[in-house]
Amino acid sequence: MKAWVYILRCSDGSLYTGWTNNIEKRLASHNSGTASKYTRCRRPVEMIFKERFATKEEALSREAEIKSMTRAKKLLIVDQGNK
Repeated sequence: MKAWVYILRCSDGSLYTGWTNNIEKRLASHNSGTASKYTRCRRPVEMIFKERFATKEEALSREAEIKSMTRAKKLLIVDQGNK
């Protein structure tokens, strides 16, 4: 199974971090307002970072790590991931 950790930029400029096993479906769910209470009122959202993992457990661990970061550190990994 593959799993993904992702960061979204919401329409208000805030960042949202999550995990999924179907990245395209999850982004569509966020943009339709059915994926998360947080992103529901901050649509549209744009995926600015994604990272693939072999297992759900690895993805959940990375998600927790990213969620504990400051906004500046999150934006730094986004910049590094887009190079």
